[in-house]
Amino acid sequence: MNITESLKNISAQLPSHVTLVAVSKTKPVSDLMEAYNAGQRVFGENKIQEMVDKHEQMPKDIQWHMIGHVQRNKVKYMAEFISLIHGVDSLKLLKEINKQAKKHDRTINCLLQIKIAEEDSKFGMHPTDAKELLSSEEFSELKNVSITGVMGMATFTDDTKQIEQEFNKLKATFEELRTIDDSLQTISMGMSGDYQLAIDCGSTMIRVGSSIFGSRNYSN
Repeated sequence: MNITESLKNISAQLPSHVTLVAVSKTKPVSDLMEAYNAGQRVFGENKIQEMVDKHEQMPKDIQWHMIGHVQRNKVKYMAEFISLIHGVDSLKLLKEINKQAKKHDRTINCLLQIKIAEEDSKFGMHPTDAKELLSSEEFSELKNVSITGVMGMATFTDDTKQIEQEFNKLKATFEELRTIDDSLQTISMGMSGDYQLAIDCGSTMIRVGSSIFGSRNYSN
């Protein structure tokens, strides 16, 4: 199945309130352009340099999402054009994003990454820390960032029950954070293997790569 058909199939299954982020990391611009020509406008990358290169080569109505772990010293390279940063897991990182956004006279939308998986390798904040951050005076002084929701990555497992529990944990954290800021609207959870379950658990944004572009090629 080609990229255009895969996109159509996935889009046809999605409720209208769910945004599809096409995860295009490691894929060539030609593949992204096929998705673009099929109507896809939201692309997710996990390396800033790769995203910058693609942004320079591609149409400017694309919304670029940074879905990987963000190093503070690289924020400046994407601050001018990034549409949404999924993986914000500290106030330090938010301050840097705010600083770089200010230079470009814009506000950058961010999601707080909440740790819901049992694996140690996954980044993210504890729900309590996220609540403290949103309530803090330091955060309220940052005028060039906007927290629009939460993001989480489930454990890499075939145990559907465990994944469901972790998705429900993210949804519950989102509801708690909404008591502090009721403008939060995005729950970014669910990938190629589990996005249907994620949507059932309340996801409003799914990050799908291999189901659109095929398996990844890490050798290039």
